[in-house]
Amino acid sequence: MGRTRWARFVGVLGIGAVGAGALLVGMSQGALAASFAVSGTNFKVSADSLTGQGFVQFGGVDAGAGKVHVVAVSGFKTATLNKFCQSVFVANMPIVGDVTMRITADGVGGMSADNLVVNLTDLSGDLTLGNPEIGVDAGKVTKGPENLKGLPGSFGLQADSANISGLKQTAWATTAQTIRFKGMNLTIRQGKQECF
Repeated sequence: MGRTRWARFVGVLGIGAVGAGALLVGMSQGALAASFAVSGTNFKVSADSLTGQGFVQFGGVDAGAGKVHVVAVSGFKTATLNKFCQSVFVANMPIVGDVTMRITADGVGGMSADNLVVNLTDLSGDLTLGNPEIGVDAGKVTKGPENLKGLPGSFGLQADSANISGLKQTAWATTAQTIRFKGMNLTIRQGKQECF
């Protein structure tokens, strides 16, 4: 005879309800003004391709949750990702153990964003830059999101466009003026089920 583990059930249900509720409210309004960071935890993003306009990149520091991480700050005026997947793995949660939250938007243009900024530590894929300027003063970049600049005198790059196929990245924080999902699916599962 089976038994319901009520503590585990309530824990999982509560996590899912809070996350899904916040996202669904944003979806009902057609877009999300977003700032995504998981306290003390990085997260992974994959996509078949990213098409971005107005690209800048420079070194920076992410100091979330009181911990400092050296990151590459990547900014796009606009970005569109095909077959988008984002996952957060949290180990050893009370009651439920290891948990993975995934957000997917599997179609063409599944995720799009305006004034997107990502603090990342790892990035792989095939990159094509349109009209690049490499080695510019990070404090003087002009092609990315408004007011996004690095430390004056440090190394930066910018380009009119940036296209990445086979995108895989690990990041500590993402912010955007607006994020849109088409056909979004949010799942929370026990165990490690990351995007890559």
